[in-house]
Amino acid sequence: MPHEPATYRDLAERAWAWVQTQVHRDGEDLWLAEQPAQTEPGEYPYGMHSGIGGLAHLLTEIRLTRPWTDAEQHLADGIVDTLTRRIGTATEHDYFDGLTSTIGVLTALDNGLGAPGVDAAVARLGELATPDGWPASFLEPPRAVPGGTCNDVTLGNAGVLIGALWATRYDVPGAAELAHRAADVVLAERVETATGLDWAFVPARFMLREGGRMPNWSHGLAGIAGSLAAAGTVLGRPDLVEAGRRGAEHLVAEADTSDGGMRLPHVVPDAEGFDHFTYTWCHGPAGTSLTFAALQHAGVTDVGDRTAYDWERACLHSLKVSGIPARRYPGFWDNDGRCCGTAGVGDVVLNIWQRHGIDDDLVFATTLADAIVDRAIRDGEHVYWRFVEHRNADPLLPPGPGWMQGAAGISAYLFRIARVLEQGPAAQSVARMDTWWALSS
Repeated sequence: MPHEPATYRDLAERAWAWVQTQVHRDGEDLWLAEQPAQTEPGEYPYGMHSGIGGLAHLLTEIRLTRPWTDAEQHLADGIVDTLTRRIGTATEHDYFDGLTSTIGVLTALDNGLGAPGVDAAVARLGELATPDGWPASFLEPPRAVPGGTCNDVTLGNAGVLIGALWATRYDVPGAAELAHRAADVVLAERVETATGLDWAFVPARFMLREGGRMPNWSHGLAGIAGSLAAAGTVLGRPDLVEAGRRGAEHLVAEADTSDGGMRLPHVVPDAEGFDHFTYTWCHGPAGTSLTFAALQHAGVTDVGDRTAYDWERACLHSLKVSGIPARRYPGFWDNDGRCCGTAGVGDVVLNIWQRHGIDDDLVFATTLADAIVDRAIRDGEHVYWRFVEHRNADPLLPPGPGWMQGAAGISAYLFRIARVLEQGPAAQSVARMDTWWALSS
């Protein structure tokens, strides 16, 4: 049964209260535990994905619901100070935890103050650039040669592109130049196919052994094509829009469209332990729909034999008939986070509903929110969620507080749907570097 907006908001506040108990200090720096009882910073304590930086994005949702408390303002200031101090020595560039993440965090907490520190992050990205783009630290033998780069929108050169575009929208000095540079690097890696353009996750010249392809948003063609289409509109470059369109044409040529929907495999070829299809922001139609939203924003009409809008609706169709958010069998939809689960899909669906106003889309977004309510674990005054790894002897995973895979990101979705249900399609949406083109305004 659908809940009242106050139910979603109350649950969001209780989850946020729990998240704040997982914030720690190490000297001057704040860091976020990746799970309870963690006493020292883990591998990714500062970035957007699982670290303290991700809380900035929840704070932006809260600011649209109510004024910040003094404690929340103090937390926001601490996040800005922590990340700004780290820019000068940063070596990672990525969207999840590197300098691109930092751009998103600092601009989220800008509140009209000019996003202090973003100019330093843009400059640092310029310093780290090579002729092939931005080296990926995880590429090493026996998989790849050291110093290689990747193309994708979360860990690679397209990620720097969307970060630079976002900084350009804030008129950050040097951001437009960085965006042109990143766009040219990505464009140079295109591969001509019979049905359009393609990009490998990692260019073949850097690989020491063959690997699978992940064609959807997070590590594949969908994210690259979408970022190029968005870049074309910001930079005034029709060549980038056309490259994004041709990338989307190759994408749909490889998709399963048999029932009028649009879905691509998680991994090509299939890999052990992965479902053939998933339906997430990272590796499913939810994220891939952002490609077609970017093309619509860029003024592109036809992609293959349908319009860009039709393909976005096709992605949504595949989500609706997939069975989510039910956990149909072990391993299917065991996650309610933003990256790989319910909250991430819900946020995309709300974007589509606010732009197009089709009632059934709001019903679906509410169904997703209701599943989150039903799966919440109430612990006194607090709330959190525990995902499932069905292959483990103890399948219930520890609760996480972070943005992409934890309570912070889920809480933000609950805050948003409560506001949307009360205010309707004109409700203000938080623009972020990977979604701004998909919003109603």
